[in-house]
Amino acid sequence: MIQRSIKIGCLVVFAAAALFVPALAQSSSNNEPLIPGREKLDQPKTIKEYLAKQRTEKDKKDHEELLKRAEEAAILSEELDFAFTKNNRLSAADQTKLESLEKLVTKIRKNLGADDDEVEEPVKNAIAPKSPSSLEEAFTELKDMTATLVEEVKKTTRFTVSAMAIQTSNTVLKLVRFLRFRK
Repeated sequence: MIQRSIKIGCLVVFAAAALFVPALAQSSSNNEPLIPGREKLDQPKTIKEYLAKQRTEKDKKDHEELLKRAEEAAILSEELDFAFTKNNRLSAADQTKLESLEKLVTKIRKNLGADDDEVEEPVKNAIAPKSPSSLEEAFTELKDMTATLVEEVKKTTRFTVSAMAIQTSNTVLKLVRFLRFRK
């Protein structure tokens, strides 16, 4: 009885293997790429190439994200300037936008390769930040400096670190904190 069940089990395994081998040969013979959506010639040949390709794609994606964050920061600063000009004060929603702007600029600064200490060393040809004497001037300066930050970020590539962009982000952060904590 046991021998018979062993024979039947062996036959089932052998039959499954006999069906699997031709299916495997057929799938390897057709010219479908290993990575969907890519041509056969575009496929990496080794794991090192595959990892390098993945790293390159991640760097491109991170740089595109950096550009989107910079654009979003510019939009927020323009909205805040408009809201303050219109109402001569900030609403609770505007305070939230100000906090969001601070978070965005902090992420931009980090992605640009800045340290966490925010110690500024003067950069040659840098735009010197103005000390605002009123809230209206502070919002105007915030909008202008954020626009400058966007321009500096657009000049960068995923291979570069821009000291000018980092310094501009530091200035934007100082203005945002000035506006957030001013009573």
